[in-house]
Amino acid sequence: MIYPGSCHCGAIRFSAEGAIGPVLECNCSMCSRKGSLLWFVPRAKFALQTPEKNVSTYRFNKHVIEHKFCAKCGIALYALGKDPQGNEMAAINVRCLEGIDLGALQRVPFDGRSR
Repeated sequence: MIYPGSCHCGAIRFSAEGAIGPVLECNCSMCSRKGSLLWFVPRAKFALQTPEKNVSTYRFNKHVIEHKFCAKCGIALYALGKDPQGNEMAAINVRCLEGIDLGALQRVPFDGRSR
């Protein structure tokens, strides 16, 4: 299934393809403040549908993950990085997807604070 997503103001739109299973609920300093619920898809299954210039990037800690957000409305939409095997991945904040029943998702705690 293809899921459309966007920031609050609509300046950034994207889609992600796959089946949403359990989502990661990370407790790192970034995710805990944003309230992100993360669904990981291969980078090839992620498509940005608005110009890249609309997207801002923030890196912290080890500077290997590109945290993407809208500079206009401040919404954190997704992050780009690599999985432990070196595959290009997108971590989608499912809160930014349309038509998702957040209460029905299985949340898996992840201790990002200790890494």
